[in-house]
Amino acid sequence: MLVVTTEGLPGYEITTVLGEVLGVVATSRNPFAAGIRSTEGGPGQDLSQFLVKTRSRAVGQMVQAAEHRGANAIVGMRFDHRDVTNTWVELCAYGTAVVAVPLHARTGVHAAA
Repeated sequence: MLVVTTEGLPGYEITTVLGEVLGVVATSRNPFAAGIRSTEGGPGQDLSQFLVKTRSRAVGQMVQAAEHRGANAIVGMRFDHRDVTNTWVELCAYGTAVVAVPLHARTGVHAAA
């Protein structure tokens, strides 16, 4: 699955727009409740690793939603977040699920290697 933040895909033609897809992860505002032992990068899970994993989970859910719709790409991918409560935050990855065809496949002309 190709996931891009751009609105288009150079070298591809978007043949079908399937609509918005999203992935949502709720996470604690308290890094220690989330299993972080140190915000300074000490033993245990590092805060930056936790943030990367949280974003990856949201993107993974978004990709699954796009695949379920029959997409092979997501364009315009973004992240958003909002407070759910005083202790929980929602992280959302969202974009537009599309079917994209390489231009050389559509025309029969193969790109140079």
